[in-house]
Amino acid sequence: MRKTFEIFWNSLIFATQELRKNKLRTFLSLLGITFGIFCIISVMATVGSLESSIKNEFKSFGSNTIYVQKWPWGGGGEYPWWKYANRPNTKFKEMAPVKDRMSLASNVAFTYFNSSSIDYKDVSLASVSWYGVTEEFNLIQPFEIGDGRYLSSNEFAYGTASVVMGYNVAEKLFDKAETAVGKEVAIKGRKVNVVGVVKKQGQSMLGGWDFDNVIIIPYRFASQIGNESRSDGFMIVKGKDNIPTDDLKNELRGVMRSVRKLNPKQEDNFALNDVSSGATQITSIFSGMTVGGIAITILSFIVGIFGVANIMFVTVRERTSIIGLKKAIGAKRRTILTEFLLESAFLCVLGGIIGLVLVFGLTFILSAVLKFKIFISLGLFLTAVIVCILTGILAGIIPAFIAAKMDPVVAIRSK
Repeated sequence: MRKTFEIFWNSLIFATQELRKNKLRTFLSLLGITFGIFCIISVMATVGSLESSIKNEFKSFGSNTIYVQKWPWGGGGEYPWWKYANRPNTKFKEMAPVKDRMSLASNVAFTYFNSSSIDYKDVSLASVSWYGVTEEFNLIQPFEIGDGRYLSSNEFAYGTASVVMGYNVAEKLFDKAETAVGKEVAIKGRKVNVVGVVKKQGQSMLGGWDFDNVIIIPYRFASQIGNESRSDGFMIVKGKDNIPTDDLKNELRGVMRSVRKLNPKQEDNFALNDVSSGATQITSIFSGMTVGGIAITILSFIVGIFGVANIMFVTVRERTSIIGLKKAIGAKRRTILTEFLLESAFLCVLGGIIGLVLVFGLTFILSAVLKFKIFISLGLFLTAVIVCILTGILAGIIPAFIAAKMDPVVAIRSK
């Protein structure tokens, strides 16, 4: 153990001396390693953070959840919109038979969107979006109430004029968002009581559920002040625990075809949009981005390996007499080999540390600019260290073998 520590300590001293003697040469040689670590960690941290953020937003759509809609999710140049334009909208009256016939579903809800102005005393907000929802909506799309309460079962059943406000809406209408509860506002001339305010959630990158800038009202009340037939209402079906999404979708397809009385030869006139399939597509996209970043990194490391190898060749040549003297007094080949490999690995780790420092600086800048926080996981940090050590071994293996095989007499005379 003591001998191993001495070898490591000597390698560290020699590497430090090399850095002090030839600062510019060492820095330029380590530039490839620094750039390589900077590339791979910054790319993987950014991609990983973005992927995690998007997947978390997908979860906000509801886990193991299927949306029954007129339009399938997607788009692009080959999207056959004309095929779906004549499909019937999903209707509220379809929710009850779907709920009754589904054995794999835990919750079923219906909702549709609309917008109108909201007035409170002298303040008026134009074109505020609202969600007309049924009772089980918050069991499928959970959100946290910051002040007050959520809509009650009686309010859903009787279509009571009650509203839960998004944080930003309440903040614009009242002096403070928490003072909204108990106030009475006007929606399309109807007096509505504010019973709760949604806790601030922040901006979504996917443009999904935006609970900060909307109001939520019971469906039966919404049907009194809005026109469901002019909007694309949809149903949300959540599966029971441990039910595969494909099984849920297959049962739901059969139930919807039965509800709409489609014969076996007719195509589906509805879309079953699966949240999990979108998350899978996101994973495949980010996997491709990661591969691209790794390819760039490999090129950088090839340059770095040649740079560090150059340092080690020069070092071996400069220390030839010292190597000969060590071998003459009994140093074994593996000791010389280990010293040079450790020195090479130390230089690469040093280059990696510089790269990591630059990455940490970049994460602070990007986190302040982008809509998601970039983080460097412990796994990424350890990956950077291991890659640097392996790179150092690859870069120093040939010079170390040359040094280990030197004849001590010839090496001493070379001085």
